[in-house]
Amino acid sequence: MIIKVFDDKHSLGLAAAHQAADAIRAAIGQRNRARMIAATGASQFELLDALTSLPGIDWERVEMFHLDEYIGLPADHPASFRNYLRARLIDKVRIVDYHLLDGEQDPAAVIRTVGHALQSAPIDVALVGIGENAHLAFNDPPADFDTEEPYLVVTLDDACRRQQLGEGWFENLSDVPRQAISMGIRQILTAKEIIGVVPDARKARAVAACCEGDIGPMAPASILRTHSNTTIYLDKSSASLLSAAVPIVIQR
Repeated sequence: MIIKVFDDKHSLGLAAAHQAADAIRAAIGQRNRARMIAATGASQFELLDALTSLPGIDWERVEMFHLDEYIGLPADHPASFRNYLRARLIDKVRIVDYHLLDGEQDPAAVIRTVGHALQSAPIDVALVGIGENAHLAFNDPPADFDTEEPYLVVTLDDACRRQQLGEGWFENLSDVPRQAISMGIRQILTAKEIIGVVPDARKARAVAACCEGDIGPMAPASILRTHSNTTIYLDKSSASLLSAAVPIVIQR
């Protein structure tokens, strides 16, 4: 795993966007198609803003998959990740081949349909974040490291739900759904390349746990250290608790 640290989240987002764009362009050049997983949340704002502005990406040849979604939340709710992806990615660059998780439908049917499409061919690049509780997608601790299922229904822990409230997606904690559909840990790891974007001081403790602590279900994103082609993008705040023993690349 490569860790890159930037002065601010804007520089971080631009650099991560360039790496993602390179992966997408390379896949299109090799196979005339690219398959990507898109993350959501406040941590991805700068990345997606930059990625959708970069030239030379034939978005009509990109197939996009949804990482996670709340169960029971309407698509027009401000916190809906379907809403998020349409506004910040799909509609901006006119992606025509995409697979969204409809949390208002029967979860088993959604998992079956989208999961089948997801596993039909390799994923070229996965964009992910790390939660304040060290979750990966909506796999809160203790995460299921064993399941081979592409998606699963998960119960969100209180730390995860408080994060969603703190980021301003909901007015009250009671409004935050308790369940979601999440891509499985092992499924995420099948991507050829993983790009993690993790800014802000509130993520520092989780970053330290995932980059330096034990690899295990209590720090779900720690599993990224086992992947052969993962880059984690941090700003100075989110990297602030890393020790000198962790090899990092300082970027300007």
